[in-house]
Amino acid sequence: MATPFARSLRTFVGALAGAMFIAAAPASAQTGENEFAKVLTAAQNDIVKGPQDVKLSSQAVLHLPEGKVYIPQPHAAKLMRAMGNPGDYGDLEGVVFPRGDADWFATLRFEKSGYIKDDDAKHWDAADMLKSFKEGTEAANEERKKMGVRGLEITGWAQEPTYAADSHRLVWAMKSREVGAQANEPQGVNYNTYALGREGYMSLNLVTGLDDLPKYKGDAQQLLGALEFNDGKRYADFNSSTDKVAEYGLAALVLGVGAKKLGLLAVIGAFFLKFAKIIILAVVGFGGAIMKLFGRKKSESAES
Repeated sequence: MATPFARSLRTFVGALAGAMFIAAAPASAQTGENEFAKVLTAAQNDIVKGPQDVKLSSQAVLHLPEGKVYIPQPHAAKLMRAMGNPGDYGDLEGVVFPRGDADWFATLRFEKSGYIKDDDAKHWDAADMLKSFKEGTEAANEERKKMGVRGLEITGWAQEPTYAADSHRLVWAMKSREVGAQANEPQGVNYNTYALGREGYMSLNLVTGLDDLPKYKGDAQQLLGALEFNDGKRYADFNSSTDKVAEYGLAALVLGVGAKKLGLLAVIGAFFLKFAKIIILAVVGFGGAIMKLFGRKKSESAES
C-alpha cells in the first residue's frame, strides 16, 4: 500500500511533468541557452560581489563571502525560467554563484510558512523516508509517462536528513536519475540546507553534479553559516500567544517540499552540467562576450 506521502505526491505530478517536457525539447534547450545569456547580461549592474551584506526581505541578512556573487530579483527568477522551470518564483530571494571555475550555484528562498516545530526530528527514520520518496516517485512516473517524458528513480540519499537543534539548521540531499539512464551518465543533485526562523524558513539549495558534491558541500555550509535572521525574526523569538505555527513539521518539510522540487532536479541539473562554464564566465563579467559568442553561433547555424 502506498504511504500518505506517495498519494500526496500526485498533486505535484502535472506541473513537474510539464516542466520536464518543456526542457526535453531540443528547441527549448537552445532557447534557454540564449535566454540565459541575455538575463545575465541585463543583470550585470545589479550583481552583488562579496564580501558584502545582502538583505533578504525583512527577515535576514546574508553575509556574502569573498569569492561569491549574488544575483537578486527579478533577474534570479528569469534565470530559473531560462533553465526550463516555469513559475512566478515569488519566494525566491536570489541566486548565488562562485567566482572562478567552481561548478555550482545556489538558490536562496524564504518561505513564510509560520513557525515549524522541530520535535519530530528526534523520531524520524531515514530509511522509511527514503522508502516514501521512492513510492511517491513511482506513482508520479505513471503521469510522466503519459506526458511522453522519462521517469525518475531514486537511487538513495546523497546525505541523510540531519538537524542541528542548537542552530535550527536542516540539511539533506537526494540522488536521482532518469529511468534507463546509463550508469556512467552524470547526475545532478540538490544539496538542501534550511535555516528555521520565527515566521518561516530560509532555504539555500546548492546545485551541482553528484560527483562534485563532496568538493562543493563546504560552500553550501559556508553560505548557510553566513545566513543570519534579524532581531525579532529568529527561531528563539517565537511567541506562542501571537505567532502562526506551520501545519507541518521537519519531516514533512523534507518529504513534501522536497518532492515538489525533485521533478525539477533533473531539469536544473542537466542544464547546469551542460552550461556550467558558460554560467561561470558570464557571472564573473563576460556577459557581453558570451552574447557575441551566442550571436556568432546563431549566424553560423543560419548560414549552414
